[in-house]
Formats: sequence, C-alpha cells, structure tokens
Amino acid sequence: MAITITQSSTFTKRLKEARKNKGISQKKLGIEAGIDEFSASARMNQYEKGKHTPDFKMSQKLAEILSVPTSYFYEEDDVLAKILQMYYSLSNIDKEGMLNKIEYLAKNDVVN
Repeated sequence: MAITITQSSTFTKRLKEARKNKGISQKKLGIEAGIDEFSASARMNQYEKGKHTPDFKMSQKLAEILSVPTSYFYEEDDVLAKILQMYYSLSNIDKEGMLNKIEYLAKNDVVN
C-alpha cells in the first residue's frame, strides 16, 4: 500500500519530533536502527524530509529506539498522537487505570 502525502508528512513530522524529544542525532538514530554509519545520517534526513519512507519493519525499529509506539508515527490527530506517546510510557497498571477513566467518560458522556 502506498503512503499518501498526508500520511508521509505526518510520519516525517512525528519522526522528527520523537527524535528531538529523545535528544539523539539523525546519525545515531540511523546507526541504532541498523543502518550503515556512513549513510545513517543521510537516510534519516531523507525519512524526516519525506524523500523516502521506511518500510514498516524499519518504522518499528525506529519507534522502539525512540520509545514511542509505531502507531504514533502515523496518527494525524496531534492530541491522539500525544496520548499514544504518553500511554506507551505507562505501567500496565496505569494503562488499565487510564482505560477505566476513558470508559467512564465515554459512558457518562462527559467527553462532549
């Protein structure tokens, strides 16, 4: 399946945000993802500029290194992307608590 321009620009934005939040260079990220050190920086730059798009396996590697869920890269809604990012860092107990709160809000129509 080809990635649309919107998905591609979303991916590039999220990748760059996650990398900067982690405080690592494009080169270091590329090397940690298994890319040759001589092309790692250029490849990451191409991913962040949208000139090339990594396959899903590479997206998974990048997400693991950057401590975000892979879905974070593809989520167009900024609020939901932030929720995904924060959810990923929670303990299983806290994830369950968060789910319970969301279910409560949805059932009681507090969201609207």
